[in-house]
Amino acid sequence: MKTLTITDAKKSLGRWLKAAALGEDIGIVSGADIIALRKVDVESMDYAQTEYGTTPAQVKTLAKATDARYAKMRKAGKLITVHPSELKKLLE
Repeated sequence: MKTLTITDAKKSLGRWLKAAALGEDIGIVSGADIIALRKVDVESMDYAQTEYGTTPAQVKTLAKATDARYAKMRKAGKLITVHPSELKKLLE
C-alpha cells in the first residue's frame, strides 16, 4: 500500500484517485489512522438508500410511479424521441 500525508495527497489528488480506480492500494495518513482510497461500485438503489435514507420498498415504489408518469406523458405527446441531427434544429 502506498501511504501519503494529507498534504502530499492534496497536491496530486487526481493522480492518486486514478491509481486507486485502477486497483492500487492508496492510504492517506490522518493522525493515527490510515484512510484507504478505493473504487466503489454504486447502484442507483444503493445511492438513494445511502444518500436519502430510503428503504428498498420506497425506491421500488418511486420507480413504478416514475415509469407510470413517463408512460402517461409519452402517451399524451408530451415526450418525444429526438435524434441528434434533429436536436440542433430544435435548439436554434
